[in-house]
Amino acid sequence: MPIQFKLLATDPACGARLGVISTPKGEVPTPAFMPVATQGTVKAMLPDWVAEKGARILLANTYHLHLKPGEDVIAALGGLHKFMNWPHLIITDSGGYQVFSLPEREISEEGVRFRTRKQGQPLLLTPESTIAIQEKLGADIVMAFDECVAYPTPHEYAKEAMERTIRWAERCKRAHGRKDQALFGIVQGSTYPDLRRACAEAIADLDLPGIAVGGLSVGEGLEVMREVLSYTVPYLPADRPRYLMGVGLPEDILAAVEAGMDMSDCVIPTKYARSGMLFTQVGRLRVSNAEYRKDRFPPDTSCGCYTCAHYTRAYLHHLFQAGEILGQTLASIHNMHFYLTLMENIRQAISEARFLQFKEEFLSAYQRQSKKTRHVR
Repeated sequence: MPIQFKLLATDPACGARLGVISTPKGEVPTPAFMPVATQGTVKAMLPDWVAEKGARILLANTYHLHLKPGEDVIAALGGLHKFMNWPHLIITDSGGYQVFSLPEREISEEGVRFRTRKQGQPLLLTPESTIAIQEKLGADIVMAFDECVAYPTPHEYAKEAMERTIRWAERCKRAHGRKDQALFGIVQGSTYPDLRRACAEAIADLDLPGIAVGGLSVGEGLEVMREVLSYTVPYLPADRPRYLMGVGLPEDILAAVEAGMDMSDCVIPTKYARSGMLFTQVGRLRVSNAEYRKDRFPPDTSCGCYTCAHYTRAYLHHLFQAGEILGQTLASIHNMHFYLTLMENIRQAISEARFLQFKEEFLSAYQRQSKKTRHVR
């Protein structure tokens, strides 16, 4: 297989797993959080900065890169790694979630027909075409095309979409020809235990290098996510990396790790940063608020990132009030440092068989303030 996954340890008190993904481009320790580089870049950050924080894998967006500049352009320029100057691993999604989010789309066995948001041009995405795009982009890990349904969804339609996801995954496997890429299948089934189990077992039977759980970042909330994972994870292969797609907030990541997931991704660290929302050990802090106009403290007094070492809350407040781009960059540097440090601490806790203790201690301090500022996704 193009990637190898080694399970190093499992916390005896829960499902939390410590592992490593090995590839010709290097290793990724798990649990891992994957920063999102939608257009081939992590917004407001240089690639070197992201790697410096410890990231060894990024997620790029197949749908957006297909629209602009196009996979043929990227392939002609040496592939996605060279195009974005990122020597480490890259994973590309299939575009299924982006299609799900479009207001007008026609889903059939063939694929999905829709119009792009900006140009309004008609497009057809099929399992075969999404694989062809991802092969030209040249990512290390590529995703099967799936149908992500809204929350809530009636059982009848969720079953129809789940079964179509399985058939599309089979077509993706047949279409996928690059031996240097790892194809991951995706488990769907909304919030229904019977559908999640059926899909997990069917995708596992395809014997792919990895498996993902989709459809859990569509507004269902933390408790529902935790419940769905509880009756899905037992049917995922233990010897393959498990990827929870589109999640999320620190509390979501901790719940996913506790359930036995190995990988996750989300735009939240940089998206929140661009609006002045910073993650700290004692909760979230919106530095653009007036209360920080004269605040001499760093954003997080316990943080050692570049932003906290050199700048005050008052200065960041000024940058956001003035509309200066530097504010978004400094906030993004801090949030990325926070997330990747959180993952380091999670891995250390699992290695010492104290993940649940770490989770409790972290959330005890973090949630006191975050409850005041929690956003609906």
